Amino acid sequence: MKSMDIWYLYHSGFAVETESCFLVFDYWRDTPKGGLSAGVIDLGELAGKKKPVFVFASHNHPDHYNPAIASWPKKLPGLELVLSNDIPAQKGALMVGKNKSYTQGKLSLRTFESNDEGVAFLASVDGLQIFHSGDLNWWHWEGEPDSYNEDMGSRYRKEIDKLRDYTIDLAFIPVDPRLEEQYVWAIDYLMRNVNVKHVVPMHFFTDDVAERLLRDPLSAPYRNRIAILTQRGQKLTLD
Repeated sequence: MKSMDIWYLYHSGFAVETESCFLVFDYWRDTPKGGLSAGVIDLGELAGKKKPVFVFASHNHPDHYNPAIASWPKKLPGLELVLSNDIPAQKGALMVGKNKSYTQGKLSLRTFESNDEGVAFLASVDGLQIFHSGDLNWWHWEGEPDSYNEDMGSRYRKEIDKLRDYTIDLAFIPVDPRLEEQYVWAIDYLMRNVNVKHVVPMHFFTDDVAERLLRDPLSAPYRNRIAILTQRGQKLTLD
């Protein structure tokens, strides 16, 4: 596998640098103000890399989309926004819908339907397949009717099953601790049914759910493929 650098930008936000591109997914937290995730990586640094920059937002929830990104193309010419079409349209942005395919420069993109809001992304660049689930998750909430939970599970599995013909180099998947014992269902289904080389848990705040996942007996068959990022600004290189 070709090398990738990954930075954790908080919650479901990540930056990924490949050989020829820089990808930013679901940027949200902007405190303190300034730059890209305020000191983790800044736009000036990205300009110096002289690589195409693609900034994705999977849907309009405020923990996945920060309107500040609308100003980034003015600060870094050539930066391209890729936004789910439930987000207010931005001039020059690629507005994407569910179950579509797109080509944007060096980027090939396939979208999937979320069972919450917006889309999930499968980005193909430099021979790498990178999947960001957004809010596509096996949502199973204690107290919700069985019919609701069954529908959420069925819709999640349907979308993940579309990945069976792919080899995914890197996947970002929710492990939301609010789901209690069901927090692991989404990542477990993915890892047992799709060829995924590396998976990064996401959609948590300060909970120790990522470390909990490594201790969970369910994760034993694929534990060596889980990459944990928990501190904002933390960087990981995958070779």
